[in-house]
Amino acid sequence: MGVIERSALPGGESLIRDLRLCLSVCTLSNTPPGLVPNKFMYMVKDLNRLAQYFDVPLQAPSDPFEAMFKKGSLSAMRFVAAVQDKRGDKQVEQVARELWRRIWSEDKDITEPASLSEAAMTAGLSASEIEELLMLSTSKQIKDKLKSTTQEALDHGAFGFPLFVCHINGKAEMFFGSDRYELMAHCIGEKWVGPQPGKSAAKL
Repeated sequence: MGVIERSALPGGESLIRDLRLCLSVCTLSNTPPGLVPNKFMYMVKDLNRLAQYFDVPLQAPSDPFEAMFKKGSLSAMRFVAAVQDKRGDKQVEQVARELWRRIWSEDKDITEPASLSEAAMTAGLSASEIEELLMLSTSKQIKDKLKSTTQEALDHGAFGFPLFVCHINGKAEMFFGSDRYELMAHCIGEKWVGPQPGKSAAKL
């Protein structure tokens, strides 16, 4: 499950986009990082460090391979696309966060309709709204929208996530990785003070 956020920095345009990670991987013939043994071992350790740095309640799924490659996130991404289509950026951010929390913090499913409903309800949607969105998420309209959004990321040069696009002097600039906030801030003329400005630096 991938979510692209266009400019999470001050003074920037805020836009959450739903993207199908597996589609971009397949389109580009990339090898997923989790399938490169040394990289996978590094990523596990690095994710734990990043979770502390960004103060994110990360708890990897008990079976990451099943969660990411067997079950996948296509139904979740189509649901997110439907939420954005009907409810806009603010609501889609809340739903996306709840879906992320389910899989990456609570080790819960995000593929079944009941799972999507539970996440959406926690995000503040009503039962009737959720029912409408579940139906919309299986429509050709939403499937095409998700493909189009993913293609837009590929057109920017996407090869993985997290991916950020900043508009600098009228030109779209792509940044890859959660370690690029400081560089993004520099490029758009803003100061990056870290994810937790009031917290003292940690020591390993």
